[in-house]
Amino acid sequence: MTTHPSFASSKTLVERAHNIRRHALRMGQVQGQGYVGQALGAADLLAVSYFHALSYRPEDPEWEARDRFYLSIGHYAIALYAALIEAEIIPLDELETYGSDDSRLPMSGMATYTPGMEITGGSLGQGLGIAVGACLGLKRKGSPSFVYNLLSDGELNEGSTWEAVMSASHWKLDNLIAIVDVNNQQADGYSSEILSFEPIVDRWQAFGWFTQRVDGNDLETLVAAFDAARNHPGTQPRVIICDTKMGKGVPFLETREKTHFIRVEEHEWDLALSNLEEGKKQ
Repeated sequence: MTTHPSFASSKTLVERAHNIRRHALRMGQVQGQGYVGQALGAADLLAVSYFHALSYRPEDPEWEARDRFYLSIGHYAIALYAALIEAEIIPLDELETYGSDDSRLPMSGMATYTPGMEITGGSLGQGLGIAVGACLGLKRKGSPSFVYNLLSDGELNEGSTWEAVMSASHWKLDNLIAIVDVNNQQADGYSSEILSFEPIVDRWQAFGWFTQRVDGNDLETLVAAFDAARNHPGTQPRVIICDTKMGKGVPFLETREKTHFIRVEEHEWDLALSNLEEGKKQ
């Protein structure tokens, strides 16, 4: 039984990332709105997570020896659903139910509803603290599993995030890999203007983390960074800071001034899907 679907697949990471973007757009089309900009921007790091880094069994999402992927930013649920669909943890046809009554794909991530959704995303700043507790538990059980925690640059505004950063370093949690999606957008404007997080690398390093900053839309660079994080010999937590572009892969969404929460005209969803397919051919 394979623990990693890409071992037996001929699909490349480029194809995986493209499919994640397409799944997200199709779910957005169902509701006519959503956090699609984030999903398009994070598709590459999700492709590397699920089809290069993580160990899991699609047919058994609760497999005890799995690596955990925690979505701290609950409003990115559409992005994670797209990855879980591509990983065959969620059936493809369920994307048509996105955000509907009784769907397993609510607009904000809820662990009780969705296979593969490890934690419920509520107020920002909670996920990394949960990940710290999970990593402590895994260590005490002697488990070799890793916890990957995706958080946003906006979550760096939260004091609870930095408490978790400090705690992870104190406990030498070398089984924790944080991924920070830096797209520089929040509901109220640019993240860097609302509360500056720079120098972001220096700050994580000062807390004792093994820190890398990479282009979050460059698959080759991401693969190298994920490998370096997992294989780093030091007894310290690891963080990959990923600079991503909101709306990546759909030019007219990439250039919108505000893409934190997108409401797209009905005809524009087909245009977005068409743009995405055109980009694949280039």
